[in-house]
Amino acid sequence: MKRDRTYLYWGLTAFAVICGVLLFYDLVFQGSTIAYYVNKLNGILAPVLYGAVIAYILTPVVNAIERGLFGPGKGLELRKKLPRLQKSGLPRAMSILLTWTLVVLVFYFLLNALLPELGRSIMQLANNDQGYYNTVYGWIQKLLTEDSAFRTWLLELFNDYYQDALDWVKNDLLPQAQQALGTITGAITAITGRVISFANVIMDLLVGIIVSIYLLANKEGFSATACKLLYSIFSPERSAWLIRGVKKGNQIFSSFFRGKLLDSLIIGILCFIFSSLFKFPYAPLVSVVVGITNIIPFFGPFLGAIPSAFLILLDDPIKCLWFLVFILALQQFDGNILGPMILGESTGLSSFWVIVAILVGGGLWGVVGMFLGVPLFACLYTALGTYSTWRLRQKGLPVNSRNYTTHAPVPDPPKKEAKEPKPPSKK
Repeated sequence: MKRDRTYLYWGLTAFAVICGVLLFYDLVFQGSTIAYYVNKLNGILAPVLYGAVIAYILTPVVNAIERGLFGPGKGLELRKKLPRLQKSGLPRAMSILLTWTLVVLVFYFLLNALLPELGRSIMQLANNDQGYYNTVYGWIQKLLTEDSAFRTWLLELFNDYYQDALDWVKNDLLPQAQQALGTITGAITAITGRVISFANVIMDLLVGIIVSIYLLANKEGFSATACKLLYSIFSPERSAWLIRGVKKGNQIFSSFFRGKLLDSLIIGILCFIFSSLFKFPYAPLVSVVVGITNIIPFFGPFLGAIPSAFLILLDDPIKCLWFLVFILALQQFDGNILGPMILGESTGLSSFWVIVAILVGGGLWGVVGMFLGVPLFACLYTALGTYSTWRLRQKGLPVNSRNYTTHAPVPDPPKKEAKEPKPPSKK
């Protein structure tokens, strides 16, 4: 019997190794099979993922409303009825209902105040496209008519590449013109696919809202089930260690995610108020761009300020200069006052590691990765720091980095014991 169990373990180990080798080969050399099934699974589970994200964002609001309405100290009669109310699920249902009512009201007031102005800004931008073209054309014409080094350089460049451009038109552009009809057909098909994809996203989002209500209603039950499964697989000590790690990661993600959303919302509102007071062109559109891009740490303000400043430059160069000064002051306020007040030390990362996390996350997952890279890297950084501290303490070595400046562990000097004061002598 023992030999059969040994063979079973060896067989399972060999099977796991073979599967690991095949997965590694597909990821490194193929990159198609796993990606296909992962994308298909993401498409199927998209409503669940949307619901989980919505529930994760709204959990603090539901908890706050539930504590505020049915928490301790809410009256003697309510405390007597509280166990029965909790069993009936009425407090949680009322909290979820009030939370979604609050969300709908916030979106309604934001859209009611912002959407008409945003629509007018977009229409103004579309109506002034000919004027912007004339402005840019005038700049270029003025630059070329003046006797400048740029004009001389541009003419030399034109003479050098004129023949190459002519050959390209004859040999490449004209033959490819026959494929224009096929390209237009493909563009129409792509637009139709985009519309269908947008409709699918809306449907997934609606289903995700329903899923989020179920998750919020029974969040303690899902948490208990996950803990039970964890304890059934690992030892109690390792399970407790993993639960502590998950709680720490949740603390990092929640404080950063919710704090950054609140910070960006405040920055967008402040940008709209001051842009309206200073009468900057396209104030609603610029405020939306600045608020959304501010979600991305470090690089977000620059990503939002550059296209906004270009729009204002086409309308009024002087106001563009004042807009840049205003954005610089706004981002200084956000980085030194508002951001630390809301986020605090939520990630525990230095500025260098924040930049590295944004670059790596953006390179892997685009704009979403630039936002999620910081909390993900913070979780890895915290886990690695906790593990290294635990191993160093097991070896009896110092845990502070300053003890390793000489490339070898230098123990801390022994602490001097405080001498007890001598009793006063009796004379």
